[in-house]
Order: sequence, then structure tokens, then C-alpha cells
Amino acid sequence: MLLHIVARGKIGRSPEADLVERYLKRIGWPTRMTELPDKGGKVPELASNSVVIALDERGKPLSSIELSKALESWRDAGKREARFLIGAADGHDEEQRRSADLLLSFGEATWPHLLVRAMLAEQLFRATSILANHPYHREG
Repeated sequence: MLLHIVARGKIGRSPEADLVERYLKRIGWPTRMTELPDKGGKVPELASNSVVIALDERGKPLSSIELSKALESWRDAGKREARFLIGAADGHDEEQRRSADLLLSFGEATWPHLLVRAMLAEQLFRATSILANHPYHREG
């Protein structure tokens, strides 16, 4: 299953970009990063039998274990792509929230959208590591 991050805004050369790249390279699953302008831009066509996860402060907070179980469930159900949407500074519009299969939150705090990319990449690495029984994740 492809792990695809579709993010608004350009990250450029930055410490956040370095972190995103570092974690995406370490994931053993296929990954893709698509950047779009803050407004507009061509969103890549969504493969059939995919799942869409929008990162939103009103979403559901998942532990690393819960995220790994969600990825495992989608993978085992034959989903071709798990697409993670990161909005611009103003987030997602109501239609994007409604059409997502899951609204995922990194808590009630407001996070810069560039930092959210790095946080998501790390959590995807951690979740896939959990599924691979890798010692990266340490419980309790």
C-alpha cells in the first residue's frame, strides 16, 4: 500500500524538509510526497480502493499503536493507497473534512503545517516499524 502525503504549501530547504525526507526514506513501504500551492493546484488522481485521511485539529487523536493498527487494517483490506491530506495554514474546508475516511488529529494544540509533515512522516515510520516488529517503538 502506498503511503501518500499530499500537503499544501512549499516546504523548500528547511529543517522540517530534512526530517520529512529522513523518515520517508526509512519507511519500508512505498511512499510519495506531493506538494500543492496554498490554494488551487492539481491534486493527483486518487487510485480506486484507497483511503483518505485528513489531518485536522478536530479529528481523532490516535496513538502510534492505533495508527499502526489502522494501517494494517487498510493494507489487509487491499487498499491501494492511504492518502494523508495536510492543509495550508487555514486547514481544510468542510467538504474535504466530510469526504475524508478519517480525520486525524495530533492533539488540540495548533501546529505549523510544515512541522505537521515531519510529525506525520515520523508517525508513519513508527507505525510501519511497529508492524514489522522493529524495536524502534518502545511501549510504556
